[in-house]
Amino acid sequence: MTRTLDIHPDTPQGRLVEQVAQAIAAGKVVVVPTDSGYALACRLEDKNALERIARIRRDNGPHHMTLSVRDLSELGFYAKVDNIQFRFLKNHIPGPYTFILAATREVPRRLQHEKKRSLGLRVPAHPVLRAILEKLEAPILSASLVIPDVDESLDDPEFFPDSVKRQVDLIASAGFCEQLPSTVIDLTGDNFDVQREGLGGVPPELAE
Repeated sequence: MTRTLDIHPDTPQGRLVEQVAQAIAAGKVVVVPTDSGYALACRLEDKNALERIARIRRDNGPHHMTLSVRDLSELGFYAKVDNIQFRFLKNHIPGPYTFILAATREVPRRLQHEKKRSLGLRVPAHPVLRAILEKLEAPILSASLVIPDVDESLDDPEFFPDSVKRQVDLIASAGFCEQLPSTVIDLTGDNFDVQREGLGGVPPELAE
C-alpha cells in the first residue's frame, strides 16, 4: 500500500520532508500539496516518472507539466528572463501563479511547448512544497492531481480512493487542500497575457 506522510501544513517536520525529497530523488511519483491543490510530482530528469504521470492522467504528452523552483535565481536557470520580466516576476513570487517563459537548454525539449519552446514555471508559497524543494535542492515537475474516472474530490488525502493510491509511490499529506486553478500568465510576448485567471487573480499592472 502506498505510504502517506502526514506533514504539518505550516511547520513541516524535517524528517518527513526529507523522506519526500528522497523519494523524488529516487525517481518516484509523489503526490504533493501546492498553492492550488494536490499535484503529481517527480524529478525534472526522470523520463520514466514523467511517463507514469502522463499515463495516470491519460495525457497525450508531458507538455502539461509545470516546473516548480525555489526562487527567482533558480527560475532564471531554466527560463530566459529579461529585465522587464524579472521586475514583474519579483513582484509576484512566491504565490499561486504559473508563468509561461521561454525555456533554456537546461529544459528537455520534450517538456517544452512544441512551437514556442516555452515552459510553465512556478515559485510556490506553500510551506510544505517549499520545504521539499529546499531539501531536494532541485526543481520538481508537477501536474494537477486530475485522474479520469475518479469522481471524488481529491482535496484531502485521508479520503483518496484506493484507485488513486495504487498509482503513486508516496503521498505527502498536508490535510485539506482545495483544488483551485492558479493564475497563468504568458510572459513570452511583447505584452504579458493572462491566459487564465485563478487563485492569484489578475495582477494590477495587467488589469484593464
